[in-house]
Amino acid sequence: MQSDMRAMVLDAPGKPLRAERRAMPAPRGDDILVQVLACAVCRTDLHVVDGDLPNPRLPIVPGHEIVGRVVACGASVTRFTVGDRVGVPWLGGTCQSCAYCNADRENLCDRPTFTGYTRDGGFASHTLVDARYAFPLAIERSDVECAPLLCAGLIGWRCLKRTGDAQALGLFGFGAAAHLIAQIAVSQGRRVYAFTRAGDAPAQALAGRVGCAWAGGSDEAPPEELDAAIIFAPVGTLVPVALSRVRKGGRVVCGGIHMSDIPQFPYRLLWEEREVCSVANLTRADAAEFLALPSVASLHVTTTSYPLERANEALADLRAGKLTGAAVLVP
Repeated sequence: MQSDMRAMVLDAPGKPLRAERRAMPAPRGDDILVQVLACAVCRTDLHVVDGDLPNPRLPIVPGHEIVGRVVACGASVTRFTVGDRVGVPWLGGTCQSCAYCNADRENLCDRPTFTGYTRDGGFASHTLVDARYAFPLAIERSDVECAPLLCAGLIGWRCLKRTGDAQALGLFGFGAAAHLIAQIAVSQGRRVYAFTRAGDAPAQALAGRVGCAWAGGSDEAPPEELDAAIIFAPVGTLVPVALSRVRKGGRVVCGGIHMSDIPQFPYRLLWEEREVCSVANLTRADAAEFLALPSVASLHVTTTSYPLERANEALADLRAGKLTGAAVLVP
C-alpha cells in the first residue's frame, strides 16, 4: 500500500481549500480505509466551506457523497472485506443510545458525526469511514454516476416520502437532488412540476428530459395546484411561494440542511391545513430502501467531473449556479 494520500483541506470557513499530502491512516476498530473513486459535490459542502454551518471540525476534508473501494479494515469490521465497493453518506456515526436512536430516528441523534463536517470526508484520495455507516454498492453504474446518489438521491428520497401520496408534486430548485428524485416520482406515476431560477433554460431542459410535466421559473404558476412541494434550493423566500402553489391540506417539505431566513408571510397561505416541515439528515434504513429501488438502476444521472485538485473550481461553479446536475470530483 502506498505511504501517503492526497486531500483538499478547509482550514477556516471562507478560505479556499488547500491541497495537502498526508500519511496514509490505518483503520482501527470499526473503521475501514476507503480509496475514493468519486465524490460528488453537495450544496452542504458549500455551506461548510462558506461558513453557513457552525462549528465544523477544523481543519476538515469536506465531501460526503463518496464512492470508494475498501483497501484495509479495522479489527472489528465484519461487513466488508478488502476490494468491496462502498458508498459513504453524510451520516458518519451516531451514539446509538439517545432517545432518538432508540426510537429508530437516528437522523436526529443527539451526538452524531457527519462525513466532511465533523470527520474527514471524500475530497481526498483516501478516507477513514465507520463501516457501520457505509453501504455496499452493487448497482451496475459508474462510480461518477453513483456518487450523487449518496446524498442528492438519499435526501431526495427522504423528502419524497414526506410528501405522502401527493400526485401533483412541485420541486423548487432543479439541481442534483431534484433531477434524480423527479425520475423516481415519475416512475411512481406522479406528475412533477419543476421550478427553476427565472430563465434557467438548461435546468428546464433537463427537467423535460427526465420526465417532468412542466418546467418554469419559481415566479410562474404551474398548470394545476400542487398536492405537495419540495424545496431543494436554500432560499427561504421560496417557502411562501410554495405555500401559495399547494392546495388545501398540502405540504411543503424543506430539504436543505441550511436555508436563508423565511420572510414574514400572511397566515392565509398556511391556513386550510397546509403544512411546512423539514427533513434532517438520513437514516441507514433510508439508504437501504433507496438503493434497493428498481428505478435507481436506470436513473439518468447528469454530472460534470473535475479532478480532485480542482475542488475549489467545482465549489465556485456550484456557488455561481453554473452547474446542471451534479459536480463530481474524481481523484
